[in-house]
Amino acid sequence: MKKLVSSITLIGLTISMLAQLANAAEVYAPVPEKINGVMNSAAPSDAIVLFDGSDLDAWQSADSEEAAAWTIEDGVVTVKNGTGSIKTKQAFADFQLHIEWSPTATIMGEGQSRGNSGIFLNSIFELQVLDSWENPTYVNGQAGSVYLQHAPLVNVSKRPGEWQSYDIIFKAPLYAASGELESSAYVTVFQNGVLVLNTVEILGATYTEEPEYSNRCTPYGQTREQDCSGPMPLTLQDHGQVVSFRNIWLRELR
Repeated sequence: MKKLVSSITLIGLTISMLAQLANAAEVYAPVPEKINGVMNSAAPSDAIVLFDGSDLDAWQSADSEEAAAWTIEDGVVTVKNGTGSIKTKQAFADFQLHIEWSPTATIMGEGQSRGNSGIFLNSIFELQVLDSWENPTYVNGQAGSVYLQHAPLVNVSKRPGEWQSYDIIFKAPLYAASGELESSAYVTVFQNGVLVLNTVEILGATYTEEPEYSNRCTPYGQTREQDCSGPMPLTLQDHGQVVSFRNIWLRELR
């Protein structure tokens, strides 16, 4: 009987201690902001809508900073070949990005000459856009890759002409006041709802001779060197091929 009482007492004390630990660990502030999530393809209520099908007011030419000259029709923006890449007027650090894209249904060319465009995170690091449906090329240059650095885990590309999606979590590089790199950029990417890049480290700029980080750079599609140590625009590439985009929104994470 004494052993039973002791066991019951011990259980009671253990439950009491666990309750105290739980109370000590409970946090009530700050209360997370209440937002509306994605519903029927609409952006979350705290998102910055970069393209909703109506205009390119959030964008400008990557190099001249004149109005973006790409073509808008039926709620879709399409690369207007020869007008150059476009970038957001606003600069961002860490973010969640949703973007939908579609290479032309008319198959023209092969490999890197088929439905090629790109999403330049920080205007420096290219997430490849390519028609990768039955289109062999180097794997770190197919859709879903960090160009010339990381191949996607799987090829989940749809047929040309069909709409595809990227959902991207991007962590921007960090620089010290001295200009030295403190932390590389990282990216996670879901293509068509499937994880294709899992928190991979970006090795540096994807369009230079070798991957490199620098607090001063000339962003992709531009001709002027600038400070690249802080928030940067998002750039969409004019690669001379027919690629369309729609439903672009971004949530800042810092």
